[in-house]
Amino acid sequence: MAMESRMPDAESAVVTGFHCRQLTVVGLGLMGGSLAQALGPYAGKVVGVEVDASARQLALEREIVHEATGDLREGVADADVVVLAAPVRSIIDMLEHRLGTYMRSNTLLLDLGSTKQSINRAMRELPIGILAVGGHPMTGRESSGAGDSDPDMFRNRPFVLCPNRRTTPSALLRARALVQALGALPIEMDAERHDRVVAAISHLPYLLSTALVATVANEGENDEAVWDLAAGGFRDMSRLAGSDVRMMGDILSTNTQAVATLLAMFRMQLAQLEAMLISRDDQRLTATLRPISESRREWTAGNGARHAQP
Repeated sequence: MAMESRMPDAESAVVTGFHCRQLTVVGLGLMGGSLAQALGPYAGKVVGVEVDASARQLALEREIVHEATGDLREGVADADVVVLAAPVRSIIDMLEHRLGTYMRSNTLLLDLGSTKQSINRAMRELPIGILAVGGHPMTGRESSGAGDSDPDMFRNRPFVLCPNRRTTPSALLRARALVQALGALPIEMDAERHDRVVAAISHLPYLLSTALVATVANEGENDEAVWDLAAGGFRDMSRLAGSDVRMMGDILSTNTQAVATLLAMFRMQLAQLEAMLISRDDQRLTATLRPISESRREWTAGNGARHAQP
């Protein structure tokens, strides 16, 4: 059954301040599909752009979008809002080579990339009249397909907005309204600060998770019992290692300095713990671990509890 096109719900538009005639979402994976579903009530028509024919078909069958195409020019030509929900390198490539010439003037352009400096640099070179805002919703799951789309995935989660020289005051207001329509919490931040912060809370944890899995896998070659006994702690710590490799490769390659700096700091922390273990300084080890444990509990009870993933 075809998804019925309709004008934005009047009550919803009044509450959030967001509405558009045509929303085009470029990339119909988990993030793009979820966003398309969440903003459906506020758009007259939702168009998906996706190179994978099977993903396009799935999005149509599940009524995630009204129309779907593999042609970027066709998909964005009549849009008044365009959201780029693709891997970081793909977003940069679109911005640098063709996207700006395909869109109408006064189109709001938002991306969902996990790093912002490289994307914002590319956005600054877009034609005058394209209203571009860098964006990053702080949410996600291990799955990556549109079949797992969830319109509530953004609800009560931070959504960072990074202005650039193509971001007019009215564009920022529209972007904030879009974020609020998702049920997310808009936070404005410059791109450099954003990349430094997410390097600590997202990109570094991914690398630590992969290093843990690699270490355990090496140990498993000597004794396969490690896999038989692995339980909740290892599952929690290793979850990020299962993330999409292409996506994470793009992220790391566009935020190398911040991540490398934090890796060096982490090595210092490990070296200190290693020294305590080797010297059998149990008292100092306990004194070191206690405030760290308290910090984690305080975060979980406060801000972390509000933003906890389902």
